[in-house]
Amino acid sequence: MADINEIENEFLRDEIEEFIERPDERERIINTFIPCSPEMQKIAAALIDGDNHGVDEMTKAALDAGTEALEIMDDGLICAMSVVGIKFRENFIFVPEVLACARAMKAGMAYIDPILSASGIQPIGTVIMGTVKGDLHDIGKNLCIMMLGGAGFAVHDLGVDTSEDEFIDAVEEHGAPLLGMSALLTTTMPNMGKTIDAFIDADLREEVKIMVGGASVTQEFADDMGADGTAEDAMGCVELANRLLQELKEEQEA
Repeated sequence: MADINEIENEFLRDEIEEFIERPDERERIINTFIPCSPEMQKIAAALIDGDNHGVDEMTKAALDAGTEALEIMDDGLICAMSVVGIKFRENFIFVPEVLACARAMKAGMAYIDPILSASGIQPIGTVIMGTVKGDLHDIGKNLCIMMLGGAGFAVHDLGVDTSEDEFIDAVEEHGAPLLGMSALLTTTMPNMGKTIDAFIDADLREEVKIMVGGASVTQEFADDMGADGTAEDAMGCVELANRLLQELKEEQEA
């Protein structure tokens, strides 16, 4: 059983105690933070608090002190965003707070991205992301994009109000094996099914795994639409993307 007292940072302990309610998620989050150094825990705490200046300064200081860019990204930034995603999903925080956390994430990644690009690390896969036609909501999608990028995926964001043809064109242009569609409004959710049907009509459905997500999207709805999976939050989106990418590789090798 994960022991929250093994997390040194008091702010992180308080956040987990107050906001992470599901036992499985609490254990996962605690186990994620326990191995992180005190410096990475401080960066994570600042990000969760929406302190972009603090994240900026501590990220630069950690790099100057010789900390690897990947450690800062994984143990500081991504760990923190997993907490932010859960708090947003459960309505403990709202759009302004999420935007503040996103700015903090970008402040840290401004130092990390050039280092990773210069290292020549190849992405583990390519994902097309977009909010479906008629829907202008993108906060949840943007959280997923941040997490996917941090997890090593190359992500192409089509923005909001994305048509079936725009999804298809992007998948073909980038040779993407993964597609993620987001919808917040129940009135626009059926457009996910229409997009999947368009991929079938274009004879492309077998070449791409399709993820769907949004506050009202359930596993039953995803199944009805013919999607390959859904996730409750941004961390779940990364786990789903990894699983679907592996499934696609196994299918292609069979």
